[in-house]
Amino acid sequence: MDGQNISGNADAFRIERDALGEVRVPAGAYYGAQTQRAVLNFPISGLRLPREFIRAQGIIKASAAVANRDSGNMPADVAEAIIRAAEEVIEGKWDGHFVVDAYQAGAGTSQNMNANEVIARRAGELLAGAKIHPNDDVNRAQSTNDTIHVAINISTAEMLQSMLLPALDKLTHALQAKAAEFMPFVKAGRTHLQDAVPIRLGQEFSGYANTAGAATERIREAGESLYEIGLGGNAVGTGINAPPQYARWAVAEVARRTGLPFREPDDRFAFMQNTSAALAVMAALKQLAIHLIKITSDMRLLSSGPRTGLAEIRLPAVQPGSSIMPGKVNPVMLEMMYMICSQVIGYDAALTAAGMGSQLELNVMMPMIAYSLLQSIRILANGIVALTDKCIAGIEADPEQCRRWTDASLSLVTALNPIIGYDRASALAKQAFHENKSLRQVLEEAGLWNEETRKALDPERMV
Repeated sequence: MDGQNISGNADAFRIERDALGEVRVPAGAYYGAQTQRAVLNFPISGLRLPREFIRAQGIIKASAAVANRDSGNMPADVAEAIIRAAEEVIEGKWDGHFVVDAYQAGAGTSQNMNANEVIARRAGELLAGAKIHPNDDVNRAQSTNDTIHVAINISTAEMLQSMLLPALDKLTHALQAKAAEFMPFVKAGRTHLQDAVPIRLGQEFSGYANTAGAATERIREAGESLYEIGLGGNAVGTGINAPPQYARWAVAEVARRTGLPFREPDDRFAFMQNTSAALAVMAALKQLAIHLIKITSDMRLLSSGPRTGLAEIRLPAVQPGSSIMPGKVNPVMLEMMYMICSQVIGYDAALTAAGMGSQLELNVMMPMIAYSLLQSIRILANGIVALTDKCIAGIEADPEQCRRWTDASLSLVTALNPIIGYDRASALAKQAFHENKSLRQVLEEAGLWNEETRKALDPERMV
């Protein structure tokens, strides 16, 4: 059977049965009746939970089979077939058979049964045609309520480690390199988008670098909460129908298969009732998004022009910027990042609302939580890599333009406060502005231009 092509003859189907009766299922599909009902019931978005989530489901089903086998709760041959089939799911061999929309039933029952049915049918093939039951065998000692929640934590933790954290480290290092490269260049500072005292361009970029680094650490810290997983809690946290040692062994197997320090929670009931780890990570992602909007918006301002803006930095040109204005080049990579971050902030709002979907023993919004969280990680990671490679790494300074704006800034007068006082310095600045003169001119006219004031107004000394 071709695992990735389930269509075959469009008219070919088989009859499957569940508690509600008969269902027509595509003949080539590994999934069964419950998955097909979900396909028919939820033709919503065309979106699916991603590969990383399906991988996590495979890890859970394999780990559960190991724990069931080792505790004597399942015949060894059945367990081995389930483990082998689940490992094929982990590898991505049957992704085409995971067909339930991301917006689906409650806590993810359809998604859990999709995995159970695919693994059961494939395990039956591996066991020479034996009958493997999706509920009684593949789902033994489990519930949707613990497995989907655990799959969120596993897939999120793995995506943070493999995608987002490396991308953020790369961005931070690129910004640090630019901070060092730009440190010699003094430029006008700006507060409230108005002229302020001088700053080094490298100092400005060091702020960006350390902001990115701090955001990375907050995500790492939030990610630690993902390692508590309540596998074995089953329906409501009591572990009904599971051997006493099952939870400990299943969680240990998850840790072994992922290489990450997953452990049992201090309280399984708290784990079952809340999606705290997902909310913590999403909050850290939103904070990152806010900082990235600030950084990329600054760079759009600093590169504005090239003739009528600030133009203190030059961005790499990656594509034409206008369909009507020849020669125009836009800051497209920075704009792309703003879009991504705006979407992540939207996902955070959705997750906040979904987090309130925990009533009594269960949160019933978990599929949407999974999709929103994992999609946020994916677009942030991919966007940050593209931003770093195609923009940050190639930014150049324009030292002459930096010097021009610095010399023109009336806020240099701030350095005269200790010499002539705030009020007189303010009056001289206003005079220079209204008479369109330089600070030096008004100081000379006032008889205040001397070695002391000349040194005070040297921008290099101010930074």
